[in-house]
Amino acid sequence: MSEYFKIGKLVATFGFKGELILKHNLGKKTSLKGLEHFFVEEGTNNFLPYFIQSTKIKNDEELYIIIEGFDTKETAKKLVAKEVWLLEEDFTKYSSKSAPISFLGYNLIDGKNDLGKILEVIEQPHQILCTLSINDKEVLIPLHEDSLEKIDKKNRKIYVALPDGLLDIYIG
Repeated sequence: MSEYFKIGKLVATFGFKGELILKHNLGKKTSLKGLEHFFVEEGTNNFLPYFIQSTKIKNDEELYIIIEGFDTKETAKKLVAKEVWLLEEDFTKYSSKSAPISFLGYNLIDGKNDLGKILEVIEQPHQILCTLSINDKEVLIPLHEDSLEKIDKKNRKIYVALPDGLLDIYIG
């Protein structure tokens, strides 16, 4: 099964010809040049491809994008607020290696306990929140200088020392 990584959201339409604004968290300015398609999740683990006609950089975190079949403002509005996903190989190609989003797919290790794969990275002003699934429950784990021990990029692992009782909230 292919792995999908969430990179952002379609936040608005622009103009009258179906242009959309994609706000991404890839960690670098990009036009996604060469990317043929992205995915939108239509139900749990059901990803539909949308084919890219053209893109243009707006700023470090946003780009204008035109999608095949969406040539008016009205048709494009149907995609506003939809989250955008890439396949793993495309995600690796377009994301910055130093951006927090690059932690997607890493295993989070607390002491000797492997808590699982990081499914989502949420950037906040003073910390990063990582979403994991533990016992079929969504778990938010904060990463900041007090809890982060080591990042092993080669083996795709992040080692943390979580405060006592933090996981009890979710699995206790």
